[in-house]
Amino acid sequence: MTSPKGVSPIALNKSPPHLVLASESPRRLALLAQAGIVPDAVKPASVDETPLKGELPRAYAMRVARAKAETVAHAWSDGPAVFLAADTAVACGRRILPKAETDEEVRTCLDILSGRRHQVLTAVVVLGGSRMRTRLVETRIAFKRLTEDEIAAYVRSREGLGKAGGYAIQGRAETFVRQVNGSYSNVVGLPLLETMGLLGSYGVAIS
Repeated sequence: MTSPKGVSPIALNKSPPHLVLASESPRRLALLAQAGIVPDAVKPASVDETPLKGELPRAYAMRVARAKAETVAHAWSDGPAVFLAADTAVACGRRILPKAETDEEVRTCLDILSGRRHQVLTAVVVLGGSRMRTRLVETRIAFKRLTEDEIAAYVRSREGLGKAGGYAIQGRAETFVRQVNGSYSNVVGLPLLETMGLLGSYGVAIS
């Protein structure tokens, strides 16, 4: 694979490269800080996140994460850098739930998730020089059966807006969770174990 336009190959035996986070998510920034990683730049990627017809959740998350990393890398012109991108999808079987933008979408998502198991999939992409490395992490979540009052109260809280699947596990929605199998940080938005492994292979420094 050739280096993206504007990105120089990285010499890993020299000083650590700049880290560019291709996301504006405050949750991902907070998780990286928790792990001792502070990006040198934050450059949100503008990509179409609409699922393709018949696209499965795993393929969808990886496609969008790759697009984010490549979009930011192509526009970068400030020297050698490593680009970190991620995309989180919430799925019930083959159905990809939306990133809820309205109260009605939050309500619809919670109606679907109530009393059921679902999957949270995060694709992590690290692009530097001529190398791209990826990981896809799955966490399985079981929700209790939600009452109409619980759903209505959560919708009123506005906490689910802008969240994949219409909820944030690190907030009030944690009271809905019966069981978590897998990475908790993955559900928040970035699986730290896998992300740290990818960044370490590129020589990214921990503060």
